[in-house]
Amino acid sequence: MKRITIASLYVFLTAVILTGCASIPPEAPELSVELGKRISAIENAHITLLNRFFDQKRSDVDAFIKDEWVPVFAEEVFSNPTVAEAWDIIVRENDPAERLKFIVLLGPQLQGKINSKRVELIKPLDDLERRIEKTIRAEYNQARAMNNSITSFLLSASEVAENRNRYLEMAGVSDEKIGNLIDQTDSAVANFLSEAQGVQDKASKAEKYLEELRSILNSI
Repeated sequence: MKRITIASLYVFLTAVILTGCASIPPEAPELSVELGKRISAIENAHITLLNRFFDQKRSDVDAFIKDEWVPVFAEEVFSNPTVAEAWDIIVRENDPAERLKFIVLLGPQLQGKINSKRVELIKPLDDLERRIEKTIRAEYNQARAMNNSITSFLLSASEVAENRNRYLEMAGVSDEKIGNLIDQTDSAVANFLSEAQGVQDKASKAEKYLEELRSILNSI
């Protein structure tokens, strides 16, 4: 089902006003001003929902890193002959001081790799969230501008004929496009988090995930 855009709704309402009213009710300008206030409230709710959506996507990726990527990464590190040999010696000798020294030496390196992977996977989501939020705010700014124009029109009924064509030609950024961006992001994250077989498959999924998010970003 096709979404109704905010701008299209204003165009429709304005067309009704321009073509169907011989006189302007005295309450109309006041109602238009009140509508302008409501637009900002709806915008804030819209942005909050967008932010919560991306918070959940980041949480999903964090869970993947913790439950899927870190175990595989740790296994790869400890399969390195040098690391494995050093760890075997420490375990065999059971020396607490040497064990602590090994962990202090290796721990920051492991954490650095984990943090780097998180930035790699999360940053595209952050960029996409900012881009979509900017698009949404631009749409609401346009809606406010259109409402201000309608208010001015209602206050100056003598300008009906002059403003008719200008109002009917107004168009806005489509809610449909924003909805599609959200759907594509959701799909990309879901595919990335789906069960993978082995290290190569996980790496392939991660690369595809990054490519899909870059593609979504480039489409805005």
